[in-house]
Amino acid sequence: MTDLVTTSPDLTFVLGGARSGKSAFAEGLAAQSGLPVTYLATAAVSDEPEMRARIAHHRASRPGHWETVEVGRDLAGTLRNTARNGRCVLVDCLPLWLAGWLCPPDDHPDGPASDAQWQGVVDTLAATLVSLPGRIVVVSNEIGLGVIPMGSVTRRYVDELGRLNQRVAALAPQVRFVVAGLPMAVKG
Repeated sequence: MTDLVTTSPDLTFVLGGARSGKSAFAEGLAAQSGLPVTYLATAAVSDEPEMRARIAHHRASRPGHWETVEVGRDLAGTLRNTARNGRCVLVDCLPLWLAGWLCPPDDHPDGPASDAQWQGVVDTLAATLVSLPGRIVVVSNEIGLGVIPMGSVTRRYVDELGRLNQRVAALAPQVRFVVAGLPMAVKG
């Protein structure tokens, strides 16, 4: 792992559990910035009614004038293409992006990322986050507070999300943890 000690000048990392209010809080930060907002959506649209409903709920909660970009695996590249001075980019959320790398759909041509491939992706994201202009808000779930998962695929996912969260938190001058809709300052 490459240790980067530099922090992004305007990066806020928002963590919380499922339905904690983290996305609403992050959207509030983006709106309060007064800047034009680009929303990077990491959820892969699927045919599952429950996932379609979740995506529709998130879309409906955002202001209509925000630009939305659906992100595939190349989050770092999408960030480089959208981040600008005088703009706010909101990434929601890292766990769904990670799922696209570690647990892609069966018909995905590349399959799950190897450990080495994933580490390279994380290194690229970290290097990108510290070099971006403008305001960046990144949302992630904190899923490591419960029991140790039974299956090896789930354990890998929990482990890698925990490592990814640590990496982004180390880079961000501002880290907030949202519980029951209440944000707590963890850093900055």
